[in-house]
Amino acid sequence: MGSFHVGGRRVLLSGKPCYSRTMSEGGEPVNINPNGTYAIEQMYVQYFLPQHPNGKGPLVFWHGGGMTGAAWETKPDGADGWVNYFIRQGWDVYVCDAVERGRSGFAPFPDIWPEGPIIQTVDDVYARFRIGRGEHSYYPDPALRTAHPDTRFPLAHFDDFCMQMVPRWTHTNQAMIDAFQALLERIGPASIVCHSQSGPLAMQLANAVPKHLRALVAIEPAGIPAEIETYATPTLIVMGGNLAGDERWQRLGEKISAFAGRHECVQVLDLEALGISGNSHVLMMDDNSDDIALHIQKWLLHTLPQ
Repeated sequence: MGSFHVGGRRVLLSGKPCYSRTMSEGGEPVNINPNGTYAIEQMYVQYFLPQHPNGKGPLVFWHGGGMTGAAWETKPDGADGWVNYFIRQGWDVYVCDAVERGRSGFAPFPDIWPEGPIIQTVDDVYARFRIGRGEHSYYPDPALRTAHPDTRFPLAHFDDFCMQMVPRWTHTNQAMIDAFQALLERIGPASIVCHSQSGPLAMQLANAVPKHLRALVAIEPAGIPAEIETYATPTLIVMGGNLAGDERWQRLGEKISAFAGRHECVQVLDLEALGISGNSHVLMMDDNSDDIALHIQKWLLHTLPQ
């Protein structure tokens, strides 16, 4: 196991006033000159290479909006996440903190980036991730919260899950795509498992450089890029439960179905159609997520060449 940073660019700032700050407790003031060169839009990558690889090439994990690579690691209830699951299946696993998240860092704003971040409330996460039963289902007191009665999310650990949410920006999509392309150019053709916000970005990457993408697994992608007309990357889209009562996900579901209908290489794994109900938007954290990982594992082994 190890880690590295990849991609990014350099930006020069000038004409900014200098100032002084005490940087450490009990320390002396430091004169700070904000003028100079900044390293921005790089991506942090951690890798795990099993002793006995399965020969199917690297598997790259790309998290969703307001999240980091922690989404694929230990689940909120303390159980092993998908990183451990797929390492045990012999995959070379790469877990990323996308541009502007976690250990990748971010740029000064508004000096370099034009705007500040969006930070999600726990109320919004509880409802929008289809854990709670719609708007206003979250309360600070767990006893007052209302959840879907068949939810597979470990409700007792929702507060633990919220602690991994981080600020996100809305203008860095192309920078994220560029960083993942740089990663694939470094490690060679790979398969990607992505979630939510990263779904349409990974599809754009697959469409732009298909030679770098062997297969794509999109966990509830938050959109379908309108500009994609031809698409050739084998893609599995996994959809969870309790979608019927969510207007936003109903509209997204229509777009996803239309996309799959236009492209033979795209398959939709509808968990409810399989009789698996109650999965949240973060289904890789639900209590049946290992069963879902098994479906993904089978699809990958069937799809990828020997």
